[in-house]
Amino acid sequence: MAAIEMETEFEQHHGRYERLIADAKQVPPAATVVVHPCDEPSLLGASEAAEAGIIKPILVGPPDKIRAEAGRHGIDVSRFEIVAAAHSHAAAEKGVELVRSGHGELLMKGSLHTDELMHSVMASTTGLRTGRRVSHVFIMDVPTYAEVLFITDAAINIFPDLDTKRDIVQNAIDLFRDVGLGTPRVAILSAVETVTTKIPSTIDAAALCKMAERGQVTGAVLDGPLAFDNAIDPEAARIKGITSEVAGRAQILVVPDLEAGNMLAKNLTFLTKAEAAGIVLGARVPIVLTSRADSVRARMASCAVGVLYADALRRKAAVTAA
Repeated sequence: MAAIEMETEFEQHHGRYERLIADAKQVPPAATVVVHPCDEPSLLGASEAAEAGIIKPILVGPPDKIRAEAGRHGIDVSRFEIVAAAHSHAAAEKGVELVRSGHGELLMKGSLHTDELMHSVMASTTGLRTGRRVSHVFIMDVPTYAEVLFITDAAINIFPDLDTKRDIVQNAIDLFRDVGLGTPRVAILSAVETVTTKIPSTIDAAALCKMAERGQVTGAVLDGPLAFDNAIDPEAARIKGITSEVAGRAQILVVPDLEAGNMLAKNLTFLTKAEAAGIVLGARVPIVLTSRADSVRARMASCAVGVLYADALRRKAAVTAA
């Protein structure tokens, strides 16, 4: 009986992505450059998102290999444009070139290593860099938490300094707002909730909060340093005597470094059966990072978030042009 009750609870709470996917269906589908989709997960992810009407895939890679892999798994790619590239490195370069030339609003990782794709994205003269530092956000659907939870940065910046953290925070805030989730509550995490020179991340957290007060970080409510428990649990925050709009009900968790973020995201995934969609921000277009281990829902949610953000960028560009 306990197992059945737990399963029911998980089913009830495991619905954070549905709203994002539904919202993505209400905006124009994004022209999506899929780089080297030469395995089942990457082809299936692109195909499913296209079937849902949220993306228009442009497949970049070896045409014969793409078609053979699609045929092996019963995936129809005949309706998609295929742009030839001899191998994964060439596909990354060609994909970035297509985005630079205005043929794509969204970049999506296929069956190549993230570093290989990001090398082309970050190229100084031919890449997609902007004035903002590139960072990654996990959009987590945690069954035991009341709402969608952003974790950043757990995939790109290994040991970010304060200036980099400022961009990491602003990227996540902009994403949260632009996909229609409102004004976020941002917790800057550390091991403790007091500022001490013995733990440098507490000083960065305090500095980020002051930067928000001075308008160097905008669009959100920040608090930190906060330990993980008093960032997400109201009772833990009450026991520690922490009173703020963020404590106990954070929506964005900013981790001290990649190691901490990666472990946190994977702990939630494997211990609470959370799902993790992922997106890279700070480049000219959003970049969808999918994994072989992603569920259908997580892949679709990654695409949905990317499409919603691409639509927000499209609308901002139209206003600027006008």
